[in-house]
Amino acid sequence: MAEEHGNFKRVLFEAVDEGLMMLGKSGRDAVYFHLQNLYSLKKEDVLEKPEAFVESLRKIFGMGAEVIEKAILKSLYDKLGLGYEEKENWNFVTYLNEAKNAFRQNSKEIVEVSDTSVILS
Repeated sequence: MAEEHGNFKRVLFEAVDEGLMMLGKSGRDAVYFHLQNLYSLKKEDVLEKPEAFVESLRKIFGMGAEVIEKAILKSLYDKLGLGYEEKENWNFVTYLNEAKNAFRQNSKEIVEVSDTSVILS
């Protein structure tokens, strides 16, 4: 389970990086700087504190944060092989939880398949 959590976290880090790259490298680095120095958030905290991450982005960008959130989610869903579609009344945390659950389910299915595999010679 810890390895599974770590793999999802790694994919999420990549998605956050890619989503923030819409601001360019220096913009992305500035966001990380502000998250760390103004809100005591590291990118490693996104999975454990998604509400704080979103709140901090919104303090920095106002309503423009939604565009960044969507870019991060689209990247995450793409990396996980999930189809991203906007759903009414869903927020960043809801999408993140859905992605995490889908990742767990896919990981579980892969383990079950490999556990029941027969090696043919």
